[in-house]
Amino acid sequence: MIVPDLTLVIGNKNYSSWSMRPWVLMRQLGIAFREVKLRFHSEEWARDIGRWSPSGLVPVLWRGEQAVWDTLAIAETLAEWHPGEGVWPRDPAARAFARSMSAEMHSGFRELRTAMPMNIRASLPGKGLTAGARADVARIEALWSEARRRFGAGGPFLCGAFCAVDAMFAPVVMRFATYGPPLSAESARYCEAVRGAPGVRAWIAEALEEKEVVAEDEPYAASAPAAAK
Repeated sequence: MIVPDLTLVIGNKNYSSWSMRPWVLMRQLGIAFREVKLRFHSEEWARDIGRWSPSGLVPVLWRGEQAVWDTLAIAETLAEWHPGEGVWPRDPAARAFARSMSAEMHSGFRELRTAMPMNIRASLPGKGLTAGARADVARIEALWSEARRRFGAGGPFLCGAFCAVDAMFAPVVMRFATYGPPLSAESARYCEAVRGAPGVRAWIAEALEEKEVVAEDEPYAASAPAAAK
């Protein structure tokens, strides 16, 4: 048995959008890793987060004694460690656009994050569509449309083949599935492609098996259907 030299420390799959990004990226690209999951508000979190995470947050990627934390830093480091795996597009213009989109996702869309927290188990159509979230959705759709128009000829993803920018937006696709904001036909096709990617399917399947409830990520719990619990 070959033990992977990479260890990825994550939180709950149902809720942890930041953990989802490097996990599905590596799984989709075939980069082997060992998973360590620390459930939020659990005994193992309280006991082990200080050992695993310099920032006290997840995700964290370890190789030997070297830790890389923050999702975007992990993506950039994976591109250095695995230069032939397609973490970013090969075309320089596509790569620059993908990095810019990823950085905007990393720092922006705060209203969407607040009003529509990732909750893969839930089905809450119509919830969270505040004016700010609606503006965030419009901006995301504009980015997706430009990426597909300029760079998407080689496949169904933003720059053709699945890469880091798709991983960065995968939790947004999960949010759109949960809250059902109105989307263009083009955006809906892209969301279907992301949900169908093997790495994303694997994450969703494991998220649906989780039983823990994190109250701050369940702002609509009182009105949520029982199946969402």
